[in-house]
Amino acid sequence: MKTRTLLDSGGVQVADVQCDGRQASWSDVEQVRGYVVVFVRRGCFRRRASGFESLLDPAVAYFGRPGDEQNVSHPVSGGDACTAVGLSEELLASLRGGWPALPERPTFTSPTTDMRHRALLSGLKRAHDPWEAAEAAIALVAALLEEHGDPAVEAGRPATMAGQDRIVRDARQALALEARISLVGLAHMVGASPHHLSRIFRRRTGETVSGYRNRLRVRRALERLAAGERNLSRLAADLGFTDHSHLVRTLRAEVHAPPSRLRSQLRDDLDVVK
Repeated sequence: MKTRTLLDSGGVQVADVQCDGRQASWSDVEQVRGYVVVFVRRGCFRRRASGFESLLDPAVAYFGRPGDEQNVSHPVSGGDACTAVGLSEELLASLRGGWPALPERPTFTSPTTDMRHRALLSGLKRAHDPWEAAEAAIALVAALLEEHGDPAVEAGRPATMAGQDRIVRDARQALALEARISLVGLAHMVGASPHHLSRIFRRRTGETVSGYRNRLRVRRALERLAAGERNLSRLAADLGFTDHSHLVRTLRAEVHAPPSRLRSQLRDDLDVVK
């Protein structure tokens, strides 16, 4: 794993975390040392922490708290990339009504919050003003915590709930592996009917299966555009879109901007990074 600190100012730290993802088995247990919010940009991996196992992909942010014991595995090859935003105890308490607390479980990120996170990362790679960047990072975490709500209390036996969680988790992993899979094929893979999968998937994630699939594909496209990708036909084909027009329409619907503007906004300044 490679970690590059991009910001350390005023109780806020932002780091670019890259992992090659070669270890499919569970890693050794490690202890979280501070309060951190982690936005997944690329890849898919599993994490155990606080007695809970979660699947993490680019539609998700997760939280770490001092003393949490965690370990990870990488069922999907290709590695992963994340942005970790660390907050001092005092700063976090100021965002949480005086009490430094972060949720135990991951939360799904909205398109607006994801774009704010990517814009923050891009700005830091271009060596933006640290004060401005710290302010943006604090606003980003505040927005995410505001979006995050406790899951609704649902009736049902724990075993049933666990089974539904497994189906949704396995479906998300399958979507991370293969964007071109059909709903019927996906349902068969996770051992559920298409109707049951669609119903519990929306209940757990707030999105339809197709909407979630598009969200993942858009965020893969954003990562490629940030790296300077200009061949939209190749990008569309790689991500399973019908053609580059389909890709452009989906980007506009999800993040309200065309590829050219997104590339300009998000591209990495390689000279600064070096």
